[in-house]
Amino acid sequence: MTEVTGTLYQRAGGAEPLLRIVARFYAGVATDPVLRPLYPEQLGPAEDRFGLFLVQWTGGPEQYTATRGHPKLRLRHLEFAIGEAERDAWVSQMTAAVRAEGLQPEVEAELLDALARTANFLVNRGGLAIGGSS
Repeated sequence: MTEVTGTLYQRAGGAEPLLRIVARFYAGVATDPVLRPLYPEQLGPAEDRFGLFLVQWTGGPEQYTATRGHPKLRLRHLEFAIGEAERDAWVSQMTAAVRAEGLQPEVEAELLDALARTANFLVNRGGLAIGGSS
């Protein structure tokens, strides 16, 4: 078995590939009938924030925290109704964006798995219970 070295950020190739993924994702959001209503009219600022977040979240420079504070991911998303349909649409758009980047298969799989787990964590309407028993 090959030993994994470096952060996911490093193994993905740094900020540039991650920011391209974010740009492709937001291009998909712009026309997605399920996701588009959840985003502000102007997608640019949200794209910029998510780019900073994804870079930091994968182990890159902590510019997100420096400019926005702690990510507080679940808290920042509570105002949006995120159910299974929204989660599935988000994962679908993100999967397409990641796959189009042509990352090494093991890096792609790790990134997609982590993103899917995070999407599950953000469901806050009529779906998955987070923590504890139901």
